[in-house]
Amino acid sequence: MDTEEGVEVVWNEVKFSERKNFKAKEEKIREVFDSLAQLEHPNIVKIHKYWMDKDSEKPRVIFITEYMSSGSLKQFLKKTKRNVIKLPLQAWKRWCNQILSALSYLHSCSPPILHGNMTCDTIFIQHNGLIKIGSVAPDAINHHVKTFRENIKNVHFVAPEYGTASVVTPAADIYSFGMCALEMAALEIPGNGDSGTQITEEVVNKTIESLENPQQKDFIRKCLRKNPQERPTARELLFHPVIFEVHSLQVLAAHVIVQSASYHPDQLTDEAVLSRYSQADIVAEISHRDGRVGVELRKNEVPKLELEKLLEDVRNGIYPLTAFVMSHQPIVRPRASSPEVSESVQSASPEPFDAETRRIINMMCNIKQQEESQNFVMTLLLRMDDKMNRQLTCELSIKDTPSVLATELVHYGFINKDDRNMVEVLIQDTLSRSHIPGIPSPGAMPVSIGAA
Repeated sequence: MDTEEGVEVVWNEVKFSERKNFKAKEEKIREVFDSLAQLEHPNIVKIHKYWMDKDSEKPRVIFITEYMSSGSLKQFLKKTKRNVIKLPLQAWKRWCNQILSALSYLHSCSPPILHGNMTCDTIFIQHNGLIKIGSVAPDAINHHVKTFRENIKNVHFVAPEYGTASVVTPAADIYSFGMCALEMAALEIPGNGDSGTQITEEVVNKTIESLENPQQKDFIRKCLRKNPQERPTARELLFHPVIFEVHSLQVLAAHVIVQSASYHPDQLTDEAVLSRYSQADIVAEISHRDGRVGVELRKNEVPKLELEKLLEDVRNGIYPLTAFVMSHQPIVRPRASSPEVSESVQSASPEPFDAETRRIINMMCNIKQQEESQNFVMTLLLRMDDKMNRQLTCELSIKDTPSVLATELVHYGFINKDDRNMVEVLIQDTLSRSHIPGIPSPGAMPVSIGAA
């Protein structure tokens, strides 16, 4: 339990076989864990903090990760096998999509990050079906720590090029994923290494042949090709016929809502939606440019949907948009650290401030009237990508526009320049819903920031 944050976490240790190996690689290892700590993906177990213990006989790296309450995928498959329940193809597809989404994210980093330690024991499943991969062991530390290579039951997950190739590529992760995909489809690989015997190529091929779906067989065989250059990338596998599907309009719409700058979970709970709309309210409309009569859809005509659960699942990463290219590659970058305190923008000083390098991962905007005056106060709550919070407060007036306001936030080092437009949209949306007397609608919205 992390007593500071009040959440359950996991203590992990990576021990090095020899001190000389650690000293030679110390700087590289530090860079690797700096990169891992910055990863943000719904299907990757989050590393919160790490530090090094160099005083012991065998040096070690200690790192704290989020706690996965429901156990590993290996444990889930064993329980399923005992109940003689065949895993539905749709569930297998959903798991593969989530794992490949995470691998595609890792491999698209600059430079690419290899997982290097993927088995069904290092993949975790939550009660809601969310998959997360953990125990990332990049090649920079793999040769100097005790990993699954020393455990005979997991040797079949290791790509053939390990130990022979001077440079291991992301294709090694694809091979390991292929073995995981096979074990997920068949529930187990006969013997599965638990008996102390190594899984042979013959056993693997027999297990593949036992599958019924020919496209599923082709998918796994492509992952397990001996030549790493012949294996598809994680991105290419997402478009394989066995798992590729066109995203439903419902899922696409949910992603748009979740990614909206003004979205907050409390605004779209089932109770909030019921209180906001009557059964006769129009919630959707189809219009035609050629003059034909459009179609209106009222609240009482909409099929019942568990909107709150759908949005939560999308936000958590259960339905990744795998059919779309990432808008930007995840890049490991330096970032400034700042205390978690309430701050106010000072508009009187013309002196430039240090640029903010961190990005906003979540934000809220609230407007309320001051108790002792007629003035309105706006508060911005920002969650930065290093998990630190920033609170900004200002009085609203008719002097500045949201555009100027967002520009000032960048100038004074409160937000990253790439977040400027997103913050401006959030402020405009909040103002349009607040209906403040004397302040025009967004577009010509005058707003200014002063000392709180």
